[in-house]
Amino acid sequence: MMEPVIDIINGDLPINRGYAVSMIIKSFKGRRDVEVHLFRPEWPENDLEEISVEELFGPPVMEGAEQNPEKDIQLLLEAFTKEERDRVIDYLKEHYSSRLACITSTPMEFPVPSGLPPLSSISEGKDIGFIKFEKVPHFNLPFALRGLYNLNMHKPLVETREHEE
Repeated sequence: MMEPVIDIINGDLPINRGYAVSMIIKSFKGRRDVEVHLFRPEWPENDLEEISVEELFGPPVMEGAEQNPEKDIQLLLEAFTKEERDRVIDYLKEHYSSRLACITSTPMEFPVPSGLPPLSSISEGKDIGFIKFEKVPHFNLPFALRGLYNLNMHKPLVETREHEE
């Protein structure tokens, strides 16, 4: 059984929270090498206290976009601390290592552009969905964990051929 490649980049962050984690599942819902962006869908109220919109967020992504400080802050609250990131990676290695091609973690770049959508605000659909790890029986992290995927971005496991008649 091959272990997933783990690529961890550390960085100096202006706050304790700000690490993004993603993984690539070798085979998922009929697709190959599906990238899944992991995030915290909920957080304790005291996590709000360490986030200052003025210091951590830059100008909006798109010119003329309306700023929404609540959504901006939510984007950071979904990210992981270094300790949480390490626990997530250990959990994934323990329970999913044979199914994963890689796990990647990078620090967010600050200032974060204002106006980016929090992952939890994205609507599920036919090809976009969430993995709800906290519903799995062996889940043992002290915080909820979700993963966002978009199947349209990945090749099918079985290529279909168009037959010429």
